[in-house]
Amino acid sequence: MTMVASSAIADTTNPDWARIRADFPLLTREVQGKPLIYLDSANTGQKPASVIESVDDFYRHHNANVSRAVHTLGTEATDAYEGARNKLAGFLRVRADELVLCSGTTFALNLVAYSWALPRLQPGDSILVSRMEHHANIVPWQLVAERTGGRIKVAELMPDGSLDLPALYAAMTSEVKLLALAHVSNVLGTVNPVREICREARRRGIVTVVDGSQAAPHRSLDVASIGCDFYAITGHKMCGPTGTGALWARREHLQAMPPFIGGGEMIREVSFEGTVFNDAPHKFEAGTPNIAGFIGLGAAVDYLQGVGMDHIEARESALLAHATEELQKIEGLRIFGNAPEKAAVISFLIEGAHSHDLATLLDLEGVAIRSGQHCAHPLLQSLGVAATCRASLAFYNTHDEIERFVVALRKSRSLLA
Repeated sequence: MTMVASSAIADTTNPDWARIRADFPLLTREVQGKPLIYLDSANTGQKPASVIESVDDFYRHHNANVSRAVHTLGTEATDAYEGARNKLAGFLRVRADELVLCSGTTFALNLVAYSWALPRLQPGDSILVSRMEHHANIVPWQLVAERTGGRIKVAELMPDGSLDLPALYAAMTSEVKLLALAHVSNVLGTVNPVREICREARRRGIVTVVDGSQAAPHRSLDVASIGCDFYAITGHKMCGPTGTGALWARREHLQAMPPFIGGGEMIREVSFEGTVFNDAPHKFEAGTPNIAGFIGLGAAVDYLQGVGMDHIEARESALLAHATEELQKIEGLRIFGNAPEKAAVISFLIEGAHSHDLATLLDLEGVAIRSGQHCAHPLLQSLGVAATCRASLAFYNTHDEIERFVVALRKSRSLLA
């Protein structure tokens, strides 16, 4: 298959951030007659040209289904699809045969809920989650708890938005069978010490599920060393196409879990008397997958690794520090989440301004931020607010954009005063 080259990085020791930014076509457009300032990467990441071109190349030159044909196109499609699995496994530092390709973190967490938790939980068992979880890491566990007679326990937060670790460990009592936790909060930006937490859970015999949606795009990962049982990611947040993601699971879990969805490609043999399922991870991948999307995700992995995840984390840390410093100068502005270790996410409110009104006025200035509850209703309820604005940064943002964002924010605030 044609390899689409990226113009990204010539010097991996000192990335040219202006050149890297130029790899993202959408960032050159205007919105409302103003240059776009895209500050919504926690919602979805923008795509470099190499990702877009890899998807286009597949449909133009290689389009065929995977694992079903011996003709040339089928072989090319299968090789590229499985190649993407191998790339993603290398990115996460896990075995490819422990990586289930799926539509994203929501599907991955539901897979754990229905294939691992549902057959195992008993009345009186508990699932422990934190207050900061995304709905995708709450609702599946509620549905399973209702069907098994289990219940949900909640680990609370410190005032700065970090987990109350002593309280979390105290909540790991004998009836807790599973702990579900975000690696990075999509609202607060809090980076949880997942390795330490998983170690404590494992000592107590608790299975751990980590939502890595907000971690994978922004930091170097070694999932196997975290010590969790399951780790879920979403491709569209890491510069890949929508409808892509993966669940990593320990091999023993994948072998013991029944399939979540039945159909083609997840079987070895079918008769009306019964079915023999394929080996994991393929037994969890029923039907025709998003082939082009995963090829694009493979290209996104290549791109991120070309930039260097350590460079990305350092760049975003610098952007976060700059944005936080400037926002703190605005009278009446409150930032939610000030944990010592924090990703480049800033949720905020300005006194007297509704979040939706503020986001609408910022859009008129070409600034794209998120407003609302960010699929984290329980967290915002605990913060005592109905909604917040959220500016989320990525390595393709610039310090100049931060300055222009702050100017637009001050202008919007004055209009709402």
